[in-house]
Amino acid sequence: MNDPDHASPPFWRSRGGLALLVVAAVGGFLLFTEHRAHVLGFLPYAFLLACPLMHMFMHHGHHHHGGHSNIGRTDDERTKQ
Repeated sequence: MNDPDHASPPFWRSRGGLALLVVAAVGGFLLFTEHRAHVLGFLPYAFLLACPLMHMFMHHGHHHHGGHSNIGRTDDERTKQ
């Protein structure tokens, strides 16, 4: 019954999945063209919001987990710790 050679394709490659992708693309295009002023007016605020979000996620909140960095120290200073 569960033949590995005849596995069903993922949802996005099925006929229903492709139809859903096409409808979503057309709907997104129509929404963007009708509400372009609202979307483009929000863009500067989106960039301002992206800055702290990227800072939090890219730096992982600056949690150092109690460790100290050895950057810029000589080998003698590293062994003294």
